[in-house]
Amino acid sequence: MESNRQIKFRTLELALVLFFMRSCAPENFPKAQNVTWSSVNFKSILTWSPKPTNYSYTVEFSELGQDRDRTPHCIKTMATECDLTAELKNLKAYYSADILSEPMRGVSSDLVEFPHSRSDQFSPYYDTAIGRPEFKIEVSSDKRKMTLHVTDVPTTLFNKDNKRLNIRDVFGDHLQYKVTYRKAKSTGKKEKIKKQHGEISSYHCSPEDNPSIFEEYSVGVMAGAILIIILAITAITIVIVMCCRRRKRAKNTGKEGLPLSGV
Repeated sequence: MESNRQIKFRTLELALVLFFMRSCAPENFPKAQNVTWSSVNFKSILTWSPKPTNYSYTVEFSELGQDRDRTPHCIKTMATECDLTAELKNLKAYYSADILSEPMRGVSSDLVEFPHSRSDQFSPYYDTAIGRPEFKIEVSSDKRKMTLHVTDVPTTLFNKDNKRLNIRDVFGDHLQYKVTYRKAKSTGKKEKIKKQHGEISSYHCSPEDNPSIFEEYSVGVMAGAILIIILAITAITIVIVMCCRRRKRAKNTGKEGLPLSGV
């Protein structure tokens, strides 16, 4: 059996080997790529690639000119996105973010500075995309007035009372909708700047109880129908006249073939 001295020596030898192997082995943490901000109705998410294998990502963000900060759910994460909606409190400010490539949780590293990738600048107020609004059309009983009711798009933001805000709450007097309308069956369009910002809505038609034939069909269609009717009447008239002439001729021919009666 080995003595205690030999066992200690072998243990020390193994520890030195592992130390030198670790010191010589390069730590490879790939940088994040395709770092992109995406925001719809103020839900602001930072995304990147690739999916990590033996390392993790940590997101650091800051308002321009301010100290950097972190959010707990985006520290040493294996995900490739980070929802920063609740963190970007100053909506009109511009922010930037860094994605750090780090060891996984519970794994140490000798690196002092980890590889990182920086995002472009982003402002929730100016860069978010607004979804399409919902609306309905109300027509008066005398059919002379049509009212458009637009529902403001809800956002992912909440006020201090935990009430969900809509885009009017955020943009205030700067909110505008662009309304485009036209008469049914026509190609001409008219526009009215009522309030505009964001994606175009779906199309709706006002209700019509008994539309007249002039409203239902265009002038070209009606002119074509009238022309067809005139041609049909003319053709029928010509056929009737020709039939009458043939009958008259046949009748006259029959009379000429008869013998003369006595005087």
